[in-house]
Amino acid sequence: MSDAPFSVLFEDNHLVVVNKRAGVNVQGDITGDVPLVELVRDYIKEKYKKPGNVFCGLVHRLDRPVSGAMVFARTSKALERMNRQFAEKHPDKIYWAIVINPPKNPEGTLIHHLERNTKQNKSYAYDKPRKDSKEARLHYKMIGSSDRYTLLEIKLDTGRHHQIRAQLSAIGCTIKGDLKYGAPRSNKDASISLHSRKLTFVHPTRTDESITVVAEVPQNDELWRFFESKFA
Repeated sequence: MSDAPFSVLFEDNHLVVVNKRAGVNVQGDITGDVPLVELVRDYIKEKYKKPGNVFCGLVHRLDRPVSGAMVFARTSKALERMNRQFAEKHPDKIYWAIVINPPKNPEGTLIHHLERNTKQNKSYAYDKPRKDSKEARLHYKMIGSSDRYTLLEIKLDTGRHHQIRAQLSAIGCTIKGDLKYGAPRSNKDASISLHSRKLTFVHPTRTDESITVVAEVPQNDELWRFFESKFA
């Protein structure tokens, strides 16, 4: 993937699936940077020469410093159906994470109770339920290593705020560059080494059709390129 804010992985009359570059915000925030949803809307408007307002519905989110596959809806019907599908946890979401320390076991399931601190924009993982906590579950397996880092493949069962970041940090496997969750130093581009690698979902109008997209890792990062070349 180049330095462009996104590249297109799949599109038709109902959906646009893109590979988001790390550092691009999905929705508007206090920085005033143009968000990805607006950039994708502009792409649709220009490519299909659509006059007036162009519909572009946000189906799900990725944190600003995270890269990878994201789905946008081109019609309100597609948005409604995709929102329902994502809310019911039908899509398969596979992430890659480069972590500083390897987990004790090469694969396993993590179950925590996450409590979100909105002031800090951070989630805390606990072994037991707390008053405002929500259960978080993910499965991981080691798929590669370098001399200093380990590559994990992660499948989400739930979709909590900062779930992967908080849960991996809780077992001592902080994601490379993730200062908020304990990394000793940042990545040069302020990204964290977490990537939405693969999405599999049911098409919103052709319900017998399953769509799978695979998002190339950031090509401006030598470590990501190493892992993709060796273990993809």
